[in-house]
Amino acid sequence: MKGNPQHTEKSAGGVAVQAEALPTILITEDDRNMRELMLTVLAESSMTFRIAGAENANEAMAFLENNEVAVVVTDLRMPGADGLDLLKFAKARDPLTQVVLVTGYATVESAVAALKDGAYDYVQKPFDIVKLRCVVEKALGYWLLSTENQRLRQQRRAYEDGGEIIGQSQGKEQVDRLIDAAAAYDSSVLIFGESGSGKELVARQIHLRGKRAERPFVAINCAAIPENLIESELFGFRKGAFTGAERNKPGLFEVANGGTLFLDEINNAPMALQAKLLRVLQDGNFYPTGATEPVHVDVRVVAASNRPMNELVEQQLFREDLFYRLSVMEIAIPPLRERREDIALLTYYFLNKHALRLSKHIAGVSTAVLGALMRYDWPGNVRELENVVQRMIILTESEHIDADVLPAKLSEQRDQRSRALDYLPPQSLEEIEAYFIRKTLRETRGDRALAADILGIDKSTLWRKVKRYGIEE
Repeated sequence: MKGNPQHTEKSAGGVAVQAEALPTILITEDDRNMRELMLTVLAESSMTFRIAGAENANEAMAFLENNEVAVVVTDLRMPGADGLDLLKFAKARDPLTQVVLVTGYATVESAVAALKDGAYDYVQKPFDIVKLRCVVEKALGYWLLSTENQRLRQQRRAYEDGGEIIGQSQGKEQVDRLIDAAAAYDSSVLIFGESGSGKELVARQIHLRGKRAERPFVAINCAAIPENLIESELFGFRKGAFTGAERNKPGLFEVANGGTLFLDEINNAPMALQAKLLRVLQDGNFYPTGATEPVHVDVRVVAASNRPMNELVEQQLFREDLFYRLSVMEIAIPPLRERREDIALLTYYFLNKHALRLSKHIAGVSTAVLGALMRYDWPGNVRELENVVQRMIILTESEHIDADVLPAKLSEQRDQRSRALDYLPPQSLEEIEAYFIRKTLRETRGDRALAADILGIDKSTLWRKVKRYGIEE
């Protein structure tokens, strides 16, 4: 067929999707009957995409010049430019484009060699239609993972360049606004959040966005230092103050002078230490152990707690006056289970970070894995998610992470449903189903493929139910 390639819009399950939103598969074959056969075979796929056909490599190259193509399926031998020429052209235009070669027995060796030049795979003529469809679907899946990985990597880079915390949820945006407000002034800040939720990261951002950014940021975990040593760590000591004090040792308040001191897990600070902290917060003065003259410092204090401080005050485990001195500005970090829409971005952030460190090339994670990650409640929050991603990177033997390397605690949840249903008042089954679909689409930010996987239904069924219940995304 001469002229522009033919176009066929194909969507699974009869779901109508706008063509411009679909990934494109380009079939290049000079034999019209063979080209029509491949178009027909791929049109029966369960995946959603747009199909275009070209009868030679030059026609395909012209199409590639003006269109983003996910997968090119091309005959290896064609008059004029051949499949290898098309492979090189496609990869030069867009390295993410996947190329599947269709070859006869006599050219199998050339097809195998083409894999080294970036071809995704090859299918030998006469081909089995199931195998052809399977190879193309895998190539398309690889393209989808690679493009999503690239998008999230770019978004991650934008976050890093802008000095932002990774996430796109309302909870993250609220924390970001509070960080900006806290950074604009020099008052004390008290951060609340569960273990692993990123309290130190928030403290660092307050420091980096404020006027003290060029000065030291010093962090100490009050729960990690023995009670008899923490005072010396913070305030230092003078030579001869006690046995073994052979020289002066500046405390962390002196080290952080002009900058920010982050007191993590301040709820564990001993009562005796709390009194000295109150004094230095009031006037900037303190006495190192063994000193006869006070030391004055200019330090901004940011503290954090993984327990409700008002309860500790009521139980007389924390000084009320110190609590109010610290909590001039309060920031509460929502746990990861309350901002599930951040999980995908965080997953890819940790994937890129640790795959590079571990010298492994990982293109992305499957929808099934993302679904499992989003269903899990993450009691260890962001820190636990990072550890799980590292584990999956180490265990995977392919270029994308699939469900076979999920920890048991996550894979066991594949057939479970949201616990939100336990808290619904008595309703009809249809009302419950509509609520759950609406909630899942909201948590996945309208990603129907991911929502369908979480719900355990196919995309066409999800689409029908969305229409049936009049759900707005």
